[in-house]
Amino acid sequence: MKTVHLDKIGSVTLSCKLSREVRLTSDIQCVEGAVLAVRVLTSKGTYNTLELPSGRFSQIKPGDVIAGALGHRKALFGYSGYIPTSLKPGDKINILNLGGVLGICDSVNPDIGTPFECEVLGQVLHFPYLGERIGIGAVISQNAVPLSERLEVNGVPVVAVVGSCMNAGKTAAACALVQEFDHRGMKVAAGKCTGVSLRRDILAMEDVGAVRTMIFTDMGVVTTSPATAPRAARTMLTQLAADRPDVIVLELGDGLLGLYGVDAILNDVAVRATFTAVVLAANDPVAAWGGVRVLRERHGLETTVITGPATDNTAGTRLVEGETGVAGRNARSDAKGLADVVLSVLKVPEKGGRTAEASADAV
Repeated sequence: MKTVHLDKIGSVTLSCKLSREVRLTSDIQCVEGAVLAVRVLTSKGTYNTLELPSGRFSQIKPGDVIAGALGHRKALFGYSGYIPTSLKPGDKINILNLGGVLGICDSVNPDIGTPFECEVLGQVLHFPYLGERIGIGAVISQNAVPLSERLEVNGVPVVAVVGSCMNAGKTAAACALVQEFDHRGMKVAAGKCTGVSLRRDILAMEDVGAVRTMIFTDMGVVTTSPATAPRAARTMLTQLAADRPDVIVLELGDGLLGLYGVDAILNDVAVRATFTAVVLAANDPVAAWGGVRVLRERHGLETTVITGPATDNTAGTRLVEGETGVAGRNARSDAKGLADVVLSVLKVPEKGGRTAEASADAV
């Protein structure tokens, strides 16, 4: 065993509750979620911070010793990378995202430059047996909520927020809805069930009023895939509904045609049946038109409202509405209008016993 001092701890390892001083083993498990300590070898002028377990971001510098977790990434506007089949101390590895996901980068987006290169120091050990110095390789599934096939939402309405692709405004829409629902006296739970581990989006949902949030990382998943995404969604919905909120806002990270399992969730008949409303975030009118078609023709879902950059001004909104027959409301400039459209289909009681439908009529 070797003892090292960590300069920074990636948020992907939150469930492991790491201290700054950890012990390492050279016997590294090359599996998703394995927690490694690495030393940063290079510098970057952009995409150069790490999300800490607290949610704060800290700039990464050469020489920093960082704890992260093995995982893959297939991002349209980021890095693509994979988990190597074997690793030993001294090998090189890359930081694939801001949450501390580690892997071998095989494709780079020119807007964010090459990823950090790091030297592998070893796998972090945890010591589960009280009073015994028996260390076991740490993985983020420690203390995680187990993935389950069970799905029970207890009648709680679910607002699914999907996007045409990355960076289409899904989190902005989810946060706008959470805040509007909270302002109307509703108890809101929120989650993000697909993507690559980064807590920033669910923390933003907490900041605007969500009483409970979850992300797939809480279930020991570093990066979702078609194999894990449906169970992550089932588990998350069941967990969030257990507290009996008035509504659940569920963001599906990535896009309808992405590689993180959004389509697998939408193809799960039981999960799909829990969606009371579907909000589509789209970058442009073509994406809005195509997104409505994909949801309807591939997944049997009707879009409740369109938001995102395609609705940033009146011209775009009118074009989208005319081409799709679906209402367009911008999350940034018309959060109230967005919430009104969604609440008109939810018909859930607001504070004071008013229904959403009655509230909309009153306005």
